[in-house]
Amino acid sequence: MSEPVEVRYGAGLADVRESWPVGASDTVHSTGRVISVRRDRIEPPGADAFTRDVVVHPGAVGVVALDDEERMLLVRQYRHPVGHRLLEPPAGLLDVAGEDYRVAAERELWEEAGMKAADWRVLVDAFTSPGMTTEAVRIFLARGVSEAAEAYQRVHEEADMEVVRAPLADVVKAILAGDLHNPILVMGALAAWTALHGEGFDTLRPADAPWPARDLP
Repeated sequence: MSEPVEVRYGAGLADVRESWPVGASDTVHSTGRVISVRRDRIEPPGADAFTRDVVVHPGAVGVVALDDEERMLLVRQYRHPVGHRLLEPPAGLLDVAGEDYRVAAERELWEEAGMKAADWRVLVDAFTSPGMTTEAVRIFLARGVSEAAEAYQRVHEEADMEVVRAPLADVVKAILAGDLHNPILVMGALAAWTALHGEGFDTLRPADAPWPARDLP
């Protein structure tokens, strides 16, 4: 086995788009609302074909909202599939056709926490589970937060959500202790902590930065 090749930022340290041929593709399940399941027969170059089920997902946005005291705005929400009430940042599906990503994030911040923000940046982009689903998530950093003029009427799991504030440093400690599990919270808080103690928030990408990972076939 050959030695690993070292790559550095700006010189190979990046994901590369690649698409193997698909011989057949069929929708095997659809909820009619959020997701569907597609069964692909993949034909890799020079190797045997194989089948994979793909959960087709519209994508999502999340918001790491920090106040002037570096406290993170969180909501406590019941999540039936995992049987937990999780602390999470405001987040939601990209289920409005043609909606700008930042506008979607602003909407989620208002709907789930009743807040607005003056300064928006792109914090991190991610595939949530690339071996299984097309879901891509963009997490924004929002600062200069204040209460919105109007409240949103929440329903279902969101009806009894509690809104809390927690110091970013404590959120990071709780993540590393294994006490917090929401992936958008984990990715967003650790990225925000890294930016805060690295090159600073002002070096983050602008809120309208391109999102190539969303351009999936």
